[in-house]
Amino acid sequence: MSTTVNLVGPVDPPQHAPAPTLRAQLRLAVSSVPVMIAVAFLAALAFVALFAPYLGTADPNALNTGQRLKVISAEYWLGSDAYGRDVYSRVLYGARTSLIAGLGAALISVILGLFIGVVSGFFRTADAIIMRVMDGLMAIPGILLAIALVSLSGASLLTVLIAITIPEIPRVVRLVRSVVLTVRHEPYVEAAISLGTPIPRILWRHLVPNTIAPLVVQGTYVFASAILTEAILSFLGAGLGTETSSWGNIMAEGRMYFQLRPGLILYPGILLSLTVLSVNLLGDAMRDALDPRMARKL
Repeated sequence: MSTTVNLVGPVDPPQHAPAPTLRAQLRLAVSSVPVMIAVAFLAALAFVALFAPYLGTADPNALNTGQRLKVISAEYWLGSDAYGRDVYSRVLYGARTSLIAGLGAALISVILGLFIGVVSGFFRTADAIIMRVMDGLMAIPGILLAIALVSLSGASLLTVLIAITIPEIPRVVRLVRSVVLTVRHEPYVEAAISLGTPIPRILWRHLVPNTIAPLVVQGTYVFASAILTEAILSFLGAGLGTETSSWGNIMAEGRMYFQLRPGLILYPGILLSLTVLSVNLLGDAMRDALDPRMARKL
């Protein structure tokens, strides 16, 4: 009777690679060439908006009726508008207005939406009240709500920012609430509740971290939507006044002279399109990196 001797040592259990951190996922998101170009464009736009007074600009509101509708020259790098104002200066200062509106709306809507969504998803009694209010806000078209708020309060940058932010909050709330409802029934959350862990600690340590990844993605879409909404409001005359440079009101003032000076619409329009496209590309890349399952489905 022969015996078989096993010369192979004990097999170690398979080691799973550690889950990538949020920073590693975001670094992966911007590794492709189109996304890198989009990030570079947004960085350049932020630089232009921040240092607009030092980039060869003049006073964007300085009127010079003797220099109306001038073509591109050494004095007017992008020509002048119907009031003799420097289009180059107004476009650069308009970038500052658009980025303030987009960044402000994204930050405020994400912060308020996170707080309201966590409360709504965890507390069933509050959920019934909060979500009916959110449904009521979502039933009103965002652009009409923004126009109504600006008409009632006046066209200042703060008013326009609030008018843009309010329609975006329900979307963030619904996103956070869906994540909280999913995580709330996980074993570690139920164990923390059964052990008597204070509710604020449960919310902060177990629920909020799960909402960070989708909020990062949602924030980019809110950013792009807010820039576009601000331009629409200004173009319709319901946003910022002409004393504040904005891509929307630059295009609104130039539409009457489009055949004579098409650059009055093309210059801010191209920048607006590239900005929204870059932000959306960045948001799509973040979504693919933070949710690989969704990327495979697409």
